[in-house]
Amino acid sequence: MDLGSNSARMVVLRMDSVGALEILADGRSPLRLARDVAATGRLSDDAMAKTVDALRDFRAIAEGTGARRTIAVATAALRDSENADELLTRIRDRSGIDVRVIDGEEEARFASLGAMHGLQADHGSVIDIGGGSMELSRLRDRTLVGSWTLPLGALRMSDRFLRSDPPTDAEVQALGEEARRSLVDAGVPPLAGDERLVGTGGTIRNLAKRDRRARPYPIPRLHGYVLTMRRVQDLAALLRSRRLSRRRATPGLNADRADSIVGGALVVLGTMQAIEASELIVSGQGLREGLAFEALGEGLPSADEVRRISLEALAARFATWDAGRAERRARIAERLQEALEPEAGTGPRERLVQAAFVLDIGRSVDFYRRYEHTADILTASDLAGFTHRKLAYLAAVVRYAGDESPAVRLYRPLLGADDRLPVARAATILAIADEIEHRVAPEGGIPVECEARGRSVVLTAPLFDPYRRSILADRFARAFGKRLVIRAPGGPSA
Repeated sequence: MDLGSNSARMVVLRMDSVGALEILADGRSPLRLARDVAATGRLSDDAMAKTVDALRDFRAIAEGTGARRTIAVATAALRDSENADELLTRIRDRSGIDVRVIDGEEEARFASLGAMHGLQADHGSVIDIGGGSMELSRLRDRTLVGSWTLPLGALRMSDRFLRSDPPTDAEVQALGEEARRSLVDAGVPPLAGDERLVGTGGTIRNLAKRDRRARPYPIPRLHGYVLTMRRVQDLAALLRSRRLSRRRATPGLNADRADSIVGGALVVLGTMQAIEASELIVSGQGLREGLAFEALGEGLPSADEVRRISLEALAARFATWDAGRAERRARIAERLQEALEPEAGTGPRERLVQAAFVLDIGRSVDFYRRYEHTADILTASDLAGFTHRKLAYLAAVVRYAGDESPAVRLYRPLLGADDRLPVARAATILAIADEIEHRVAPEGGIPVECEARGRSVVLTAPLFDPYRRSILADRFARAFGKRLVIRAPGGPSA
């Protein structure tokens, strides 16, 4: 549970057998504690009563889900409140929950641990914009090397600077200058060439949700979504031009953030400008997940390890998935690609092996459309460690392994015309590997040999039916521009 300055949030998590966190339940309550503290330095009786009721409800959700351990922290509003101890006592007496007020350094550490865990980024900075403060962490090799806590929360900055409805140019300029000045005065360095900016918190997720809904986009989840500086500028301009009543009805925004989203957007923009970040990777995880990883003794593994664990966790949810078949299919696909595309880098090889590994999960919906269903599950799932582009590529390869027309239009803007041929070739290899795996006994080896001979490729594999061999050969010719000769062990070739 996270008792924040703008809202209180909770999540119930379980670590599965392969080490991935599974969300069982969540909850949120907008409390606006920062507004009380900014006005009087204290929390009102009404604010405390609402907070106690919110945490009692969180406790009920946790108990209803079967949670065995509860961790609750509070951040900037309670750090700054003169009567925070009174609220903590009321919460303990009414709900039995012990809430610990954490300092800014701890908040930054937990937020960065949660935010970076499921993203493919090794170096960079993490910003967590809450209602009262912004925590900024810097990481190298996925290890925390510095952190800052600044009074740049979305609600605090909106209340302090944006008094007009809609805000005036002078108000907007003053807020932006304050954000940039605070970062410079704190000594926050600009990003190095190999560093990325990661953002977490409700403000950033709402900006990403609004941006994603404004254009066709193939992946519904926010985790891993990329906001460019230009798009943040456009979002800030759009939101600040609208009166509060119109902002509340903006698609993609939570109505209760309408009074703080402009200030939050301007803080994001000012931060990107100050540290010279051209884009921001949105994380769907943050402080609460970081608390869970810390409690479980989990550090920050490599992105490769996160992807492996995440794929295994996804596959294990489906009764139709068979580990033995998945591994055989992956080995066949890998052997074929080594022969056909010896210059392929580690990235394409990894995507192909991953596609072969998860293919059977789609059978849980329908055998005959298993490729399509698997692709849809991949883009809709909570896979971690993938960029959205890599996830779209993986889904495209799976989908078009079962389709002879490898168009990539379904995955725009993440994939384009330059991806058409690589997707077609990977999908063709996967289709051949799947056909072969269906003809391999579970206890058998991998009876496959593949050899490139000029403009022809000779494949020895247990594919006996001339009709199936001709279909695969035609598809291979379109993808690779070469003739595929299939030799069945002990039988004629085609």
